[in-house]
Amino acid sequence: MKKITFVMLTAQILTLLGFAAYPVALVGIQKEWLISNFQAGLIASAFFLGYILVVPLATSLTDRMDAKKVYMIGGALTALGLFCFGKLAENYLEACFCMTINGAGFAASYMPGLKIISDRLDAVELSRPIAFYTAFFGVGTGFSYLIIGMLLPDLGWRAVFSGISLGPLIALALVYVFIGGLSSARQSQTIPFGIADVLPIKKWKIVLRNKQAIHYILGYGIHCLELFASRNWIVAYLIFCGTHGQAELIVAFPVLVGLINFIGVPSSILGNEIAHRVGRQKWINYVMLLSFITAITFSLVYDQAWWLIIVLAILHMIFIMADSSALTAGLVLSAPNEVKGAAMGLHSLVGFIGGLVGPALFGFVLDLTQKVQLQNPWTYAYASIVIFSFTYVIINLKIIRVNGINVH
Repeated sequence: MKKITFVMLTAQILTLLGFAAYPVALVGIQKEWLISNFQAGLIASAFFLGYILVVPLATSLTDRMDAKKVYMIGGALTALGLFCFGKLAENYLEACFCMTINGAGFAASYMPGLKIISDRLDAVELSRPIAFYTAFFGVGTGFSYLIIGMLLPDLGWRAVFSGISLGPLIALALVYVFIGGLSSARQSQTIPFGIADVLPIKKWKIVLRNKQAIHYILGYGIHCLELFASRNWIVAYLIFCGTHGQAELIVAFPVLVGLINFIGVPSSILGNEIAHRVGRQKWINYVMLLSFITAITFSLVYDQAWWLIIVLAILHMIFIMADSSALTAGLVLSAPNEVKGAAMGLHSLVGFIGGLVGPALFGFVLDLTQKVQLQNPWTYAYASIVIFSFTYVIINLKIIRVNGINVH
């Protein structure tokens, strides 16, 4: 693995150290502030609102300047959002504002970080670094759950949020020191700022002329809706499971979720390799259907033995992650070089719109079904986020059957 890839993978892990701070602290914050499930979901969704507001600008700028410069700003904003949440937030609206800053910072870090790699490697070298970079999102979130889970009981959520803000700052320093500038052949032109930097509509139109790009971008949005809703609510769901008579687990729920997230990493990398062999869209269809099935089953076994709950949680994470790298690598490889940054921005934008919708939708359905006193409202909440994957697959199969389209 080249040094550039290793540095960016390490930086991504450090940037993501605060990712699980809110999901792990959600139940405690919800009780402290007396907020509903929907309001709790809105705090999680605010991260993605910040991401959406900034990602078109951040990624479009990487087509005209070194992505490293954008990354520097992103690391600083990520740290600021986490620090302010811990020190200043006193209610869910203030928490939403801090999470929006955090998300804006991550928008200027995640895809620009991938652009740093793609600008410095040849096209023939890109597929696996892209797969690793995408999969290491799971490594970063896994470490985040583990570390936050260990620190939160002793330090409290405010100290955890404030302290973990050091992670993005260290990542920023690593990139600044160890990632060199672009070669003269790849130096981006300095172009005056304009509205096209915020909404590169012309470039997006070029991207959307490619039918393969549309499939990957839409699929990524659905993938992110399910992934981030699940990640934000899984600790709360496991706490719900623990109220139904099972023996006490030997590990804390956040630590368990961290381990489950680690399992998703090889799933994402191997998924990209399998997609090479069986066809990307075919593979995506398979894993989305399996993700739908395991999510519903997982939500139904809340009162069963822990081993069954954990096995299904692992299977659901495997199938959520198994199409992640295939979707992103497919988009990057299919997009024209001159609009690759804008294509990655649109891909990420649609994905994080899904992330914006997912946690709030989950909380809204949870509130709604609890009001009518259904025995297990969690099944309806999980169904609300996985129905999109099922619909995506059905529509894709119908289009392929009717039009004879073969999407690789």
